[in-house]
Amino acid sequence: MQVPQENKELLVAPPSGAGGHSLYIHIPFCKQACHYCDFHFSTSVKKKPQLVDALCSEIKLRKTEIGNTLETVYFGGGTPSLLTAEELKQIFDCINEHFKVVADAEITLEANPDDLNEDVLKMLAASPVNRLSIGVQSFYNEDLKLMNRAHNSGEALQSIKLALTYFENISIDLIYGIPGVSNLRWRENLKIALKLGVPHISSYALTVEPNTALKKFIEKGVIKPVDDEVAQQHYKILLDVMEANGFENYEFSNFGKPGFYSRNNTAYWTQKPYLGIGPSAHSYDGDTRSWNVANNTMYIKKIEAGKLPLERETLSTTDKYNEYVMTGLRTQWGVSLQHVENEFGKKYLEYLLMQARQHLVDGFLFRESDSIKVTKKGKFLSDGLASDLFLVNLE
Repeated sequence: MQVPQENKELLVAPPSGAGGHSLYIHIPFCKQACHYCDFHFSTSVKKKPQLVDALCSEIKLRKTEIGNTLETVYFGGGTPSLLTAEELKQIFDCINEHFKVVADAEITLEANPDDLNEDVLKMLAASPVNRLSIGVQSFYNEDLKLMNRAHNSGEALQSIKLALTYFENISIDLIYGIPGVSNLRWRENLKIALKLGVPHISSYALTVEPNTALKKFIEKGVIKPVDDEVAQQHYKILLDVMEANGFENYEFSNFGKPGFYSRNNTAYWTQKPYLGIGPSAHSYDGDTRSWNVANNTMYIKKIEAGKLPLERETLSTTDKYNEYVMTGLRTQWGVSLQHVENEFGKKYLEYLLMQARQHLVDGFLFRESDSIKVTKKGKFLSDGLASDLFLVNLE
């Protein structure tokens, strides 16, 4: 299937913030719980029809919170590939009733390999979805078993090969730093992914979150602890292999061939407004952040009563500065000094330059024209570098 030429526009600079906005829809259902996951989901799909109705009601209740025009729509989860054709159509009908979706909008749906048979792919290809994000995580059964993924390596390979006959714009997720995975096996994982020909790869370090099965297994000695040094080695390999194969590391964890950056995620990293619909979904309008209750039953009841099941916070100037620095340093565009001065004031700019000075000397950061960026040497330390540039309060 050919992607419209408009979707192949290369993002050589961060979006300006003008134009349309983004819509995120959280589908909180999974077949089983992955050992590392701390996202909100339920393994029972009994309330899926009610939840879909509630999603549409929330869209109607909140349609004026961001502009009317949408540039991206993203179905995340959970496992959005568990939606039926009828449920997906119901949601799209609701979106189109309350928003104008631009002609070349990027519309992404997260999917698990075990869901992507030919019938499902045909259904998705016939829908407005034009980009798939497939949660592979690893091409080795030992890794998939450790993480309690619902698919096996054979299903991962088959789903991608089949998906590429229906979609050109495909991303896959891979996890590095898995206990017991050698540098050689990590290279083999990447080699398999590259051989398949996908144009975008998102790769994340395995992290041990509180209240997850992974944390409990590590505490009991069932699984070896996650080793930060191994994760750092894997990340360096990732950078080298992706660069050698024509992928651009436009954000710390994301690698795309030219023209295949995620427009949805790039909007997040460049502070464009977005509306999050569904249990646990977050929203941002430039001045405030809000988040929905992470409970399906409570969410449905509130929405059915015509109430918004969310909490909201107003961001201070310092909050906005810290968020801009954090997201900017993770991207290839870096932190614009002009933007800091224009948006936050001269004191913030002076503070930023003062805090960055030693990291510039040490070779973790570099200055390119108007921007401060992270060097290859400093990439794995991006979040720590950003925290050094944060300020507690300057208001």
